[in-house]
Amino acid sequence: MEAYSEFAKVYDTFMEDIPYEKWTGFIDHYLNKYHITPRIVCDLGCGTGKMCTLFAERDIQVIGIDNSEEMLMVARENATANKHNILYLMQDMSEFELYGTVDLIYSACDCMNYLLEEEQLLNTFKWINNYLEPRGLFIFDISTSYKYESILADKTFAEQTEDAAYIWENYYDEEEAVNEFVVNFFIKNEQGHYTRTEEYHYQKAYSIDKVKSLLDEAGLELMGIYDDYTHKPYHENTLRATFVVREQGKRKE
Repeated sequence: MEAYSEFAKVYDTFMEDIPYEKWTGFIDHYLNKYHITPRIVCDLGCGTGKMCTLFAERDIQVIGIDNSEEMLMVARENATANKHNILYLMQDMSEFELYGTVDLIYSACDCMNYLLEEEQLLNTFKWINNYLEPRGLFIFDISTSYKYESILADKTFAEQTEDAAYIWENYYDEEEAVNEFVVNFFIKNEQGHYTRTEEYHYQKAYSIDKVKSLLDEAGLELMGIYDDYTHKPYHENTLRATFVVREQGKRKE
């Protein structure tokens, strides 16, 4: 089953503690630092469009990209309800296409970890370099090996709300550096009965050095790596490493 197909229906309910405002505040800090007033921004792996909405509220033109039609359906419904003119596109991050360049590309909440092959991650970085304005910013995060090995590991997690519940069984293959989690959702329907669906998700743990190497190969300039959307440098126990990257300003052919 496609990742996030059923989860899309209850994603915002279970993810209500995600600090979207903190993340956008971090992005704003570096936009200001590098003297960028964004006219157009792109969210790679936009999900239900929560961060897209925060930028759209400032009259910034926003493009949201995701490979889950179900997540995009929720995002479009939210945009319509809030009268936001956000362009949502169903595309694969490793081969996405835009109509022109943008001032900022960001990717939050471990989206890059869903690219399981180094070539996919490199291709994504190359496309990002292609679509950034000269000196434009690319800000993204990755879940670290430490998080997979020490926090998620081979553990089971569960959560319940009034209308839904899930059981998350996690498995981490240290040799392949691949994290698998199997999620069973129980979602209440209009008749008051619960339907059960099962989804499989896979994420790759990339070393910091590997990500730095691929960014360099893609022609992007690394400005800093931070600890989970703070301004503190990442460290060995960082759970989510946050990268600030810049287009080098060279004229594209």
